[in-house]
Amino acid sequence: MRAPLSPKNWRAKTLALAVALLAARAGVAAVGPWGHIPIHRDAFPDRYAAEVWLADMSQRLSALVPAQRFRLRLLEDVRYAALREGLRPRIVLAVIQVESGFNPYAVSPKGALGLMQVMPFWKKQLGEPAANLFRVRTNLRMGCHILRHYLNRHRGDLFAALAAYNGSNGLPYYPDRVYRVFHARWFRQ
Repeated sequence: MRAPLSPKNWRAKTLALAVALLAARAGVAAVGPWGHIPIHRDAFPDRYAAEVWLADMSQRLSALVPAQRFRLRLLEDVRYAALREGLRPRIVLAVIQVESGFNPYAVSPKGALGLMQVMPFWKKQLGEPAANLFRVRTNLRMGCHILRHYLNRHRGDLFAALAAYNGSNGLPYYPDRVYRVFHARWFRQ
């Protein structure tokens, strides 16, 4: 006869089963209870919230980013960088989809680099002239900081902040694209 599980072990086993069920429902392979994927301490209120959010977002992102390990790390980093700046992670995901299509090595014709298409002059403006904008975490941190800067400048008007972020001040085509992508893929269903 086996001894009953302690509350801590029972919770861990329940979380692992929940992730496996969510992954099976989504048609993706389960990645255990974060054995090899570190979770940022501040990104989620608890491990269960992390599992649920990452499983849901991973399913939505799987068509654009097929590599599961990269996809989960990217989602975790996006959430951490967005919350650090007081942004909604789903809006940041929509910006990334419009800007680079989730290609961390994207280069625009104007010279913007990385996932969030950060212009190189921002490195000096943010006091990090040696920063590598092709590093995912660096790009996300700077991109979210820039978006927060424009949100503050435009007194919380997301439409105007998105236009300024893209450099299309006053023109609605870029904010409209971000809103369309947000509602099509990232909005809570």
